[in-house]
Amino acid sequence: MILLTNSQEQTRFLRFLIVGVTGAVVDFGAFNLLTLVLHVPAVLASVISFTAAVVNNFLWNRFWTYPDSRSKPIHRQLTQFTLVNLVGLAIRTPLFAGLEAPLRRMFALIALPASISPDFLGHNLALAIAVSVVLLWNFFVNRYWTYNDVDA
Repeated sequence: MILLTNSQEQTRFLRFLIVGVTGAVVDFGAFNLLTLVLHVPAVLASVISFTAAVVNNFLWNRFWTYPDSRSKPIHRQLTQFTLVNLVGLAIRTPLFAGLEAPLRRMFALIALPASISPDFLGHNLALAIAVSVVLLWNFFVNRYWTYNDVDA
């Protein structure tokens, strides 16, 4: 696999991961703001926070991870990036929905400090697992479809 042997691809993957971290901050921040402050249901908050993270990630990936990807118009890349991420959302949402309730129940059985609720831990661990799975999907499909105009 080219990612394992090509230093330029390794740099791109590292940058993609860094962008992913900024996206995760946006995602988790928006998610927790929506659920804890605005009391939006968790699954809906997950979809909204995901959308905010996609916009963040597209901009950073377009201008920093793949600055040499300019043969495609930005609207075309945004469309491709959005489609890849919508499939990622289709992977993420049922995964999150299937994990968050059992994780909340599991954490309810554990003695936790009063400042940390089982809902908070269950929601965030479910989101972390779902985000990790989708990260791999997003990198490989975006690299070889959205940003396929970049030399390996």
